[in-house]
Amino acid sequence: MELDEQHIRAALVEGRQDAFEKMFKAWYNPLCNYAYGFLSSKDESEETVQNVFTQLWEKRKEITIETSLKSYLYRAVRNSSLNVLKHQKVKKEHATHTLRTENRSHESVTGKVIAKELEQRIEEAMMRLPEQCRLVFRLSRFEELKYGEIADQLNISVKTVENQMGKALRIMREELSEYLPLIAILLAGLLE
Repeated sequence: MELDEQHIRAALVEGRQDAFEKMFKAWYNPLCNYAYGFLSSKDESEETVQNVFTQLWEKRKEITIETSLKSYLYRAVRNSSLNVLKHQKVKKEHATHTLRTENRSHESVTGKVIAKELEQRIEEAMMRLPEQCRLVFRLSRFEELKYGEIADQLNISVKTVENQMGKALRIMREELSEYLPLIAILLAGLLE
């Protein structure tokens, strides 16, 4: 025996499960298909429709349906589907943001570790340079003096400064050859 919409509404308010089940069976599949159009997921669609029916049953005494019951259900499923999509978008954006933040943090820590290790290796390599060679190298690279200024300060010729720098760079290159990839990575990170 089919109940018309007036009887279904009255039966719902009274809490009659048989009327609810009849309504559920009649509209469950069409509503799932409707939700699928929004969500493109069978599981999400079914869960959304089930939630709409659950809320209808739980709030059956408070809900005022101003349109047809069918229209009410379709509108409720549409709104719930849109809420699911919004929630998915927020979750995705949060995950993306978290991943970016973690990657930046990890890269920052990694860069600092590499820089510290490289700094220590450079210092060790410089200590292996002959004294005058080390002094010329420090003045040129760390004090940023020009060759002429270094020659004046050390009271040596510019040619001697050039020879000492050439020797220093050759020794430093040999000493730090295994760290050249690290230097490239560190410089790439600094230039971005």
